[in-house]
Amino acid sequence: MIDGEMIRETLYDEFIKPTYEKKNFIGIEIEIPIVNLDKKPVNFDVVHEVTHKFNRQFQDFRNNGIDYEGNVFSLKNAGNDDIVCYDCSYNNIEFAMGREKDLFSINERFSEYYAFTKEAFEEYNHTLTGMGINPYRKYNESIPIPSERYLMLYHHLKSYSRYLDQPMYFHSYPEYGMFSSASQVQLDVYKDDLVKTINVFSKIEPIKALLFSNSVLFEENNHITCFRDALWEYSAHGINPHNIGMYDVDFKSIGDLQFYLESLNIYCVMRDGAYINFPTMNLHDYFKRESVTGEIYNNGEYREIEIRPCIKDIKYLRPFKFINLTFRGTVEFRSVCTQPISDSMSVSAFHLGLKGKLDELEELINDDDVIYHKGYNASELRKLLIQDELPSFVDKKGICKLSKDVVDLASCGLEDRGIGEEIFLEPLYERIKQHTNPGKNIIDSVNDGVEMEKLIREYGKLSGI
Repeated sequence: MIDGEMIRETLYDEFIKPTYEKKNFIGIEIEIPIVNLDKKPVNFDVVHEVTHKFNRQFQDFRNNGIDYEGNVFSLKNAGNDDIVCYDCSYNNIEFAMGREKDLFSINERFSEYYAFTKEAFEEYNHTLTGMGINPYRKYNESIPIPSERYLMLYHHLKSYSRYLDQPMYFHSYPEYGMFSSASQVQLDVYKDDLVKTINVFSKIEPIKALLFSNSVLFEENNHITCFRDALWEYSAHGINPHNIGMYDVDFKSIGDLQFYLESLNIYCVMRDGAYINFPTMNLHDYFKRESVTGEIYNNGEYREIEIRPCIKDIKYLRPFKFINLTFRGTVEFRSVCTQPISDSMSVSAFHLGLKGKLDELEELINDDDVIYHKGYNASELRKLLIQDELPSFVDKKGICKLSKDVVDLASCGLEDRGIGEEIFLEPLYERIKQHTNPGKNIIDSVNDGVEMEKLIREYGKLSGI
């Protein structure tokens, strides 16, 4: 058995100590749906051929992941740490850009990779598009990448039927990682700013919903602009609600944050290079046990295995909060859907600009009476604001002004950097002006009779910046 003090110390070493170093880098991950315009399943042979073409074009990339069938699912450039890979399945490609100090460098490389990859797919009547839910998901095969990580992840998500005694609702999309896509940003945050960063950014999640929502579960739920939230919350990841979504608490200190980390669940570890799944449980419950019975994948089937918990297993703690603290000393912002490709850098620009304006942002939100001080907390407000129509208590002009004030603060933060990155916020001002976001635009366009393929092509266009 491992006592609470050792758990607390290890969590501190893994999550808090890395923030002692003052850095100022940006990391970006953009997941993008692959679409077969023939309205058939994405052809995985085409995917593998495009991967080979990419590798021949960008020869600094090397194999970084090979699945059990011998196919490359990840390529990495050792020089700049850029990774081009497939996320969960071969229906979803990801561009994970190595850390940089400015957005223009990231945008230049992303644009080059994206343009080449999209053109390569279009030779086979496939394409890429900037939507948070694959618009042709119903045609695709829900098959995870046959690798340790993704088989483990899908096995865990499919296990929700074992938890039907939980006081929660489960949706029936355990394969959602194969058709949903996000735009994630990692920013270095110094320890003195850590608590305030999490507290203040948590309170603007409702505003982010208004600005960035872009995940419509087309033909099944046509009035929610960010269905991704529900896909995480009502899955096996959400059995412990502390593992997903928002914090809904104000941390007063690093100590408070540590206790929150202790409240998380763990559901997998590795032994001898192989993942082992077990029933999700609180960290303290896990480390109190002499042994845990889990399942290990071997030659196409799962078998039971007994393991002894060890303190190093904390590195397999996998929360999926809207705002995650990582082992790298970064704060990862995870709540934003993949954006129309031309607007891809708006997500990182928004967070990067506000990072330098925390005090002003906190004051703005504390003084707000447009959505706050109306009887709702931030989590409840986000649920209300991911619908295609605003709730009746919200003043439309007031919330547009509040949204603009927040984006203005982000712009000021970027202007202070003196690089010109505020140009990437222009799409957000246009959305505020038009009282819309990409998800609402999809819903309105479909209701007006616009063909989905036209939207797919429009959302897949690359910016000229």
